[in-house]
Amino acid sequence: MPTKEVNDQKKIIDQKKLAMRQKLWPDISDAHLWTTRKGWLTVPRTLPLLMRIMDTLADTGKPVSPTYLDLWCRTYNDSFVIAAKPHEMAFYAGFSGQRAQNTWMGRIRQLVDLGFILISDGASGPAHYILILNPYHVIRRHIEDGNIHRGFANALAERMIEIGADDLDVPSGQDQ
Repeated sequence: MPTKEVNDQKKIIDQKKLAMRQKLWPDISDAHLWTTRKGWLTVPRTLPLLMRIMDTLADTGKPVSPTYLDLWCRTYNDSFVIAAKPHEMAFYAGFSGQRAQNTWMGRIRQLVDLGFILISDGASGPAHYILILNPYHVIRRHIEDGNIHRGFANALAERMIEIGADDLDVPSGQDQ
């Protein structure tokens, strides 16, 4: 739970950022910005680094992060995706042509193998239902297993401290 001091500090930072934005772009109102509108969801501020780490973990050398990002963007902040349109999802993840859906499914299997998602059968196949697990917990397990370069682990820790995230601090075994 944030303390009053943390909330006050955040308000001061927000006010300073707003003042600077208004100085730089005085003709731009909130209506020109995409702030709290429909079509938004919550993502961790570390998502670009998390995606880079997961791509380094993929044993084929082929990126899994575009597939992961599309999955994340299909949630409603509940970590649950109903993948009823795998061909469309393959396209959104960057795959096209005759092998698009097979390539997408291969990336889904890699994400399962890496521990980032769980899948279950349904009408559209073996990954009709997809559950996205907390990526910090998954990455922490990979750090503990020595699968992640120390530079990435340190960069992630630094960014998490910067933004106040503490998901890596949960003791092993308590994140399941």
